[in-house]
Amino acid sequence: MPPIDLLFLDIVIILAAARLLGAAAVFVKQPRVIGEIAAGIVLGPTLLGHLAGDAVFPTSVIPPLKTLAAVGLVLFMFVVGMELDHRLIQGKGRVVTGVAAGATLLPLALGCSFALWLAPRYAEGGTLPFVIFFGVSVSATAFPVLARILTDRGMQHTLIGGIALAAAAVIDVVAYALLAIAVALASASGHESWRLLLAPVYVLVMFRLVRPLLRRLADTAEPLPYLLIGLFASAWAAEWMQIHYIFGAFVFGAVMPRSEAFLERLRERLEPAIHLMLPVFFAVTGLTVDLTGLRLSELGILGVILAISIFGKVGGGYTAARLSGIPPRGSAVVASLVNARGLTEIVILSVGLEQGLLDVELYAMLLVMALITTAMTGPLLSWSYPADRLREDLDAAGRAGVRTPRSPNKATVPDSGPSDEPLGDNTDGR
Repeated sequence: MPPIDLLFLDIVIILAAARLLGAAAVFVKQPRVIGEIAAGIVLGPTLLGHLAGDAVFPTSVIPPLKTLAAVGLVLFMFVVGMELDHRLIQGKGRVVTGVAAGATLLPLALGCSFALWLAPRYAEGGTLPFVIFFGVSVSATAFPVLARILTDRGMQHTLIGGIALAAAAVIDVVAYALLAIAVALASASGHESWRLLLAPVYVLVMFRLVRPLLRRLADTAEPLPYLLIGLFASAWAAEWMQIHYIFGAFVFGAVMPRSEAFLERLRERLEPAIHLMLPVFFAVTGLTVDLTGLRLSELGILGVILAISIFGKVGGGYTAARLSGIPPRGSAVVASLVNARGLTEIVILSVGLEQGLLDVELYAMLLVMALITTAMTGPLLSWSYPADRLREDLDAAGRAGVRTPRSPNKATVPDSGPSDEPLGDNTDGR
């Protein structure tokens, strides 16, 4: 256990660095999360860690920082889940499933094919688990980072944002399920993978039993303590089932009663804690990363990894969105969003490194891929959905008396012009 004064000092350093580099990222039109991840990398062994050694961030301080960061992420994903209006994706289950399938299957197939070629060199824990793991690594989407990007741009209240976020949730559930299979094949603890079979039961319980209880709880004078108990119980259940605690937090938020006054009251109570702890999550990840292990001789493999990752996600996501009836501009927005890997990728890579599914060299290359594809999201999104177009869509929704960023009801799909067809039968084609 580290000294408490050192722990507090590290929190101060992390928050200051995350704030500074986050602002720098926003200045160059990147998601703030890029700067927050960069803050951890700068503070970690890649850069300043070599100068300060273990004096500032010794190994003993990482576990408590990770715990604090996890609490912040749970609170954030809870807020994201409760702000996702179900009416935004009502009747769009086919679209969400189609986008998720396209943005998963193509990069997964490309990744598994390339992994077969890499296996003789890197598959120390067995070819099959390595191939599955590598395919998962290039097909994951950063659900929490995507949620943060949508929130920063005010797109979480648009139909296309809701579809992208829902598709990312499906993609990551599949990714974690495949990750559990890979780990089960590579380790003796594989018998615990049966817990994944309880995931459908968990979702059913949340929507059929927990949701009615939350409606009653919303009418009480002080529901927050009981909500926090339920929130962390849901996060624990998801983690125990090996589908990651962020989905437990998101689902708990998604089953919250749709009372705007009640939700606004919860936001006001939770946002100070989120602003404190969420940057710690992004920064702590960088503290465990050492990019100095990446060698120039590996650049050819890195180039192929980037090619299959970007083409698989963008191409698969765009094609699936078009086949699902989303207009070209909206399809480009979806493809841009699902290409972000971010911390979901880093979590997956960390598990792979711990389980011996990849070595430090391949870990570094896949990490670079995760950062580049996440950094690409901002420019791609600005190109496919410019800020002036987003403002026009939100203003049009406001004039029509439909959902605005703080009082949601309904939103529009980014379109490329009047010649584009609407998304499905339940939209007005704006």
